[in-house]
Amino acid sequence: MDANNSFLARLNDFAYLDLTLTQWLGLAVLSIILWTVLRFVLRQAIKHFQNVARHTASHWDDLFVSLLRRTSGILIFVIAFYASAFLVGASPETRMIFYKGVVISLFFQAAIWGNQVVEYLLRRYLMKRNHVDTPENFDISAYSAINITGKFLLWTLLFLLLLDNLGINITALVTGLGIGGIAIALAVQNILGDIFASLSIVLDRPFEVGDFIVVGDKSGTVENIGLKTSRIKSLSGEQLVFPNKTLIETEISNFKRMQTRRIVFGFGVVYNTPREKLQRIPDLVKEIIQNTRDTAFDRAHFVKFAESSLDFEVVYIMQTPEYNTYMDTQQHINFALFERFANEGIEFAFPSRTIIIQSASQEQAGSAIRIPAAPQLQPN
Repeated sequence: MDANNSFLARLNDFAYLDLTLTQWLGLAVLSIILWTVLRFVLRQAIKHFQNVARHTASHWDDLFVSLLRRTSGILIFVIAFYASAFLVGASPETRMIFYKGVVISLFFQAAIWGNQVVEYLLRRYLMKRNHVDTPENFDISAYSAINITGKFLLWTLLFLLLLDNLGINITALVTGLGIGGIAIALAVQNILGDIFASLSIVLDRPFEVGDFIVVGDKSGTVENIGLKTSRIKSLSGEQLVFPNKTLIETEISNFKRMQTRRIVFGFGVVYNTPREKLQRIPDLVKEIIQNTRDTAFDRAHFVKFAESSLDFEVVYIMQTPEYNTYMDTQQHINFALFERFANEGIEFAFPSRTIIIQSASQEQAGSAIRIPAAPQLQPN
């Protein structure tokens, strides 16, 4: 019995951070009760603002609801614990220690909220820029450079503010970070060049995910725009990986941005084609193209006298950028030209040479063929 009384006496004498065991037990119970009440209030607030957001056109209430959902239960418990310390009569020194815990939790919660704000604003910006109604219609990975850079700057700023609020002198730290940042930048300047090139691609938008581009002698569809490299799937199936810095320094042809396609093609007819039929050819070509779907006739001209043909040049505009549609249209025009020329008795030319052999006189029987010498230039 005496041993039990002695043990209880030692428990009553126990104190940590100027709080007795009874006060600690009371602090724990009050913290749990207050945490439960605050969690209930938070859930009810989320439900209420969700109902409000459904009936409004503004997107800011959607952001507010999203932030409420991202509120950490740890932060709520730390606040409940700090408030309970007043109720159990904790000393000012003890409450100051608990207050530092609240400050740390608040800054981490602010970082979580900041991440959500950065992502939300980025998605809203992309939806507006790409003229889509839902964020599922585009790939945000193409904009990962802006997303990661924004979050990195946010966390760095909040970390420095946290240290300053905890009473730590951050002047020397900021100076050291500046010098260290310069040294790191010099060491990884190639990587940083690709990262800034990625930002340039995102902001300037020379191409986007899904665009068909040609870079030098390589071509394909853009699959991903990363921090350092961009990946393109070529027509033959393999994946091409380009450093972003190389892409912004190279001439790029973006066929996805093509609205119409200007087509130039030519053909030749034989030299013995009558003049009347030659004059009719531009009108025949114009008639064929005007009767072809998705085309706009531009011009058709007799352009030159070639070695073995009389050459014509034709220009028309495809009203759709699709390459397969263009090939189908050109094939239709070629078939129509072939059929129409056959009906008109106009012959297509093919590479040929006419050799004229003149028989030698009897006096020159020993010389079957005479080839005149090239003219010689005489000096002045």
